[in-house]
Amino acid sequence: MAARKSSRQADTAEIARLVKESLAEGSAVEIEGLGRFSRDPTGKWRFQPETRPQVFIAYAVEDRTKASKLFQALRKSGYDPWMDCEKLLPGQNWPRAIERAIENSAYFIACLTRRSVVKPGMFQAELRYALECSKRQPLGDIFLIPVRLDNCKVPLEIQREIQYIDLFPSWEKGLARIKNVMDEEGKRPKAA
Repeated sequence: MAARKSSRQADTAEIARLVKESLAEGSAVEIEGLGRFSRDPTGKWRFQPETRPQVFIAYAVEDRTKASKLFQALRKSGYDPWMDCEKLLPGQNWPRAIERAIENSAYFIACLTRRSVVKPGMFQAELRYALECSKRQPLGDIFLIPVRLDNCKVPLEIQREIQYIDLFPSWEKGLARIKNVMDEEGKRPKAA
């Protein structure tokens, strides 16, 4: 136990050292899920806590263009979208980072297409993990938001329990529905 505590203290000291060095160089420092340290116009350091809901975007690599379009639209609308190609860092343990991002997200958007619903790989793993995480949410809370990018068949496990949104034929109407769901869900009182 003492060795583990000592190791955590060393890790904390190393992180603090890296943050201090970055701030000394004048770089802004963002800590995912916590907030951002940056200089204001007067030169003073400020901390801006993260208050935007994080939205995990799961997609098959072939659908990256449309998923990126969704990422940009959500970011522009004031959300904090999370997408592997935008958020993962070189050298980062990406399977663990993805799991942590799913766990820390307020919403999980599954981009369903004819390819993604039948292709084995990370999209399927992320979707299964999100389904597990959704089971830990209070009944009635919305976490998993299936979004069809084309006229694909929705997997039965999702179709039986969860309503999906189409981003076709009207991208704008579908996007408005996604934002409306998240905005309304965000207004609901949560258990303390």
